[in-house]
Amino acid sequence: MVATPQKPAYKVIGTRPVRPDGVDKVTGRAAYGADVVLEGMLFGSILRSPHAHARIKRIDTSKALALPGVKAIITNADFPTQESGTLDLGEGSANPKWLVDNVLAGDKVLYHGHAVAAVAAVDWHTAEEALGLIDVEYELLPFVIDVREAMLAAAPILHHDLRTNVRARNADTPKDRETNIAMHMRVEKGDLDAGFAEADIVIEREFTTSQFHQGYIEPQNGTAHWNHDGQITVWTSTQGAFSVRDQVATLLGQPVAKIKVVPMEIGGGFGGKIPVYLEPVAALLSKKTGHPVKMWMSREAVFQATGPTSATWDRVKIGAKRDGTLVAADVSLCFAAGAYPGSAVGAGVLCALAPYAIPNQRIDGFDVVTNTPKTAAYRAPGAPAAEYAVEAVVDEIARALDMDPLDLRLKNAPDEGDTNSSGAPWPRIGAKAVITAIKESAHYNSEIQGEDVGRGIALGFWFNGGMESSSSVAVNPDGSVSLILGSTDIGGTRASLAMQLAETLGVPYEAIKPQVVDTDSVGYTAVTGGSRTTFAGGWVAYDLGQEIRKRLTERAARIWGVDVSAVTYNDDATITGTDKDGKAQRFTFEEICRRLPSTGGHIAVSAMSRRNTAGPAYAGHIADVKVDRETGKVTVLRYTAVQDVGTAIHPSYVEGQIQGGAAQGIGMALQEEYWYDDQGHLRNGSFLDYRMPVANDLPPIEVILVEVPNPGHPFGVRGVGEVPIVPPQAAIRNALRDAIGVNFYHTPVTPTRILDELLPRA
Repeated sequence: MVATPQKPAYKVIGTRPVRPDGVDKVTGRAAYGADVVLEGMLFGSILRSPHAHARIKRIDTSKALALPGVKAIITNADFPTQESGTLDLGEGSANPKWLVDNVLAGDKVLYHGHAVAAVAAVDWHTAEEALGLIDVEYELLPFVIDVREAMLAAAPILHHDLRTNVRARNADTPKDRETNIAMHMRVEKGDLDAGFAEADIVIEREFTTSQFHQGYIEPQNGTAHWNHDGQITVWTSTQGAFSVRDQVATLLGQPVAKIKVVPMEIGGGFGGKIPVYLEPVAALLSKKTGHPVKMWMSREAVFQATGPTSATWDRVKIGAKRDGTLVAADVSLCFAAGAYPGSAVGAGVLCALAPYAIPNQRIDGFDVVTNTPKTAAYRAPGAPAAEYAVEAVVDEIARALDMDPLDLRLKNAPDEGDTNSSGAPWPRIGAKAVITAIKESAHYNSEIQGEDVGRGIALGFWFNGGMESSSSVAVNPDGSVSLILGSTDIGGTRASLAMQLAETLGVPYEAIKPQVVDTDSVGYTAVTGGSRTTFAGGWVAYDLGQEIRKRLTERAARIWGVDVSAVTYNDDATITGTDKDGKAQRFTFEEICRRLPSTGGHIAVSAMSRRNTAGPAYAGHIADVKVDRETGKVTVLRYTAVQDVGTAIHPSYVEGQIQGGAAQGIGMALQEEYWYDDQGHLRNGSFLDYRMPVANDLPPIEVILVEVPNPGHPFGVRGVGEVPIVPPQAAIRNALRDAIGVNFYHTPVTPTRILDELLPRA
C-alpha cells in the first residue's frame, strides 16, 4: 500500500525495473571477496586472544616460522607508530592509535578474540597450524563486561591514559582521573525543572539492552598485494572503498596515492563493514613476502572481533499533563563502546526524543569502554536502544492517562519549524503523516483476537546522512549512457542511481549502464551507510543529467547553426528548435548521440556533491504477538511497518529495506544477544547459538509507504535503510505488555525472561 500526497508524474522513478547486477548474482558470476585468486597468492590467518583482558609480556614466533610453508609473521610492532587523532570513517570516526591496536593488539589484549599476530603461509591449513606454534605469554588482568560496572570508580581500567572528554555544561563528571568513561555529552533546551513542575504525571524507568551483531552472511575478508614499485592494491568486500583506502594508508604510513582499493560485491554489511580488520594486515604480510596475501574470518572470529552494537543502560524520565501533552524529558544513555572509545551514543542522544516536540529536555550520553569487541555501526547506530527506552515510557504514560497510545503520539509529534533536541528547527518532516497512516491502516483498525494476544506500537527516527559522492558518465553513440559509481551497492543503489539519471535525461532506465569501480577510477565517495547513498548519489546523478542536457543542447545548436537559446531539451529526451533557416528541427536522444563523434567528440562528464539537505525520516510499527504461558515462546502474528520515504525511487527495494530492518529489530526484541561467561569469553559466537530470526520466526511484514518529499532533493529522496530497525524493540515490548500485563525493561525478551515473570517464585 502506498500513501501518496501530490508528487510529480515521473516516468522512471516509482517503477520496479530489474536490478542491473541481478543476473550475475543469481547465476554465481558476481565476484565477492572470497573469490579473489591471484598468481602466487599466499593465505593469512590471525591468532586471537583467549583472554578478556591481559598484558602481552612476550610473543615467540620462532617455532611457527620454522614450520614448512610459513612465509611471514607480523605483530603490532610491524606497524608504524600511530599518534592520537581523528580518522573519518564515513559513518563514525576512529583514533588511529586505537584502530591499529584493534587490528593487532599492542601491549594488551582487551577482549576475547582480540587479534594478536598474523601468519602468511602457502595454504590456509598451514597458516592455521602455525598459529598453534606461536607462544604468547600473558599477564591476566581484571576485566569488566557490564557498562554499569565499567563506569564505577573501582572498575578495572582498560586505558590508563584515558580521561573523560566532557561536552556538557554544568556536568560534574571528573575530567582528571583514570576512567572508562571516554566521553560525556549533553544536549538540552528549555527549563527542565519548570517543565517537570508543570507535569501532572511523571514516569521514570531504567532499561538495558544487549549487544547485537549485524549478522551479515559474508564474513570479513581482505586480499592485498604490495607491489615492488610500492603500489598497494587491496581487494575487499566493504561499504566504503575510499574509507578502506584512507584507513590502510594511515595505518601503513603511506600516501593515499599509493593505495588502490577494489571493492568486491558485498554479502551484507549494515554498518559492520566500514572499519578495517584484515586489509592492513594482509598488506604488511604481502610486503614481507613479496606475494599477494588473502585473508578471511571464520564465523566465530566475526562474532568475537568485529563490531556489534553497544550494550546499553538507559534511564528515561518523562512528565506529561493530564491531556497528554509531554512537557519535560530527562534522558541518560550509557553505551558500551567495547575495547576502544567510539560508541554510537552521540547519534543516540540526537535521536532519542526526535519523534516528539517536548519543550523542556535534557539528554546525557556516556561513551564507556568495556572488555568486549570494539563496536561498529549497525543500521541507525545508537537510535534503536535510545528510542526503545523512550517509546516504552511514552507507552506507560498513555496507559496511566487511559489514553490511546497513538493519539498521545500524534498530539506530541513535531512539525516543520518545531525545534529538535539541540534547538535547531525541523525542515519538512513526515512525523504526523506516519502516525496518521498508522491510524488509518487496516492493521491498526483490526480486532485483536485470542488469549494472551497483544498489540503494540512504536515510533522511530533517523536523521539520514549527506556526505560526499562522485560519479562520472559517458554518453555513447548508440544512445546508452555509462554511469561510473564509487558507492558500494548493498540494497540496489546501482538501480536507484541509474533511475534518477534516466529520469533527469528523460531516457529509458535500460539506457543507463551503471558500474561500481575502484578508488583510482572515480572521485572520492563516502561510504554506503547513514542512509545517504540514494540521496547523495541521486544529487550527483541529477547534476550529471543536467550537464548532459546542456551539452547536447549545445551540440544541436551547433548542428543547426543557431544560438543555444533557440534550442530546447524536452523531458522526453527530444531536442527541438529551428535551424538557421527558420525550419523546425528535432533530434531524438539516439539521433543526437550518433552525431557526437562528428560534431566535437564524445561527451564525458564528472560531478561531485556534498549537500547537507538530507531529509529526516520517521517510521511507525504495529506488532501483534501471542505469548505461550507454558513455554514463554512469543509468536509474532502480524507486523506492519509504516515509513515516510520521501519518494520511493524503486518501491520494491524500499519495501525490502524496510522489511529487512524490521526483521532485524524483531530479532533484537526477542532473540539475539551476546553471552559472556565468568571468564569474559563469548560463548555463543556462531549462527547456531546466536539466535537470529529465520523465515518461520516471522509473519509477512506489511509495508505502508508514506511519501512526504524531501525539499532538499530534486526528487524528494529521504534515506530509507536505517529507520526501520528503530521501532521494533519497543513495538514488541509494548505488545507483550498488552498481551500478558508485564512491562519488560531489557531486550531481548527471551522465553526465560518471560517465564521468570509469569511463573510463581519459590
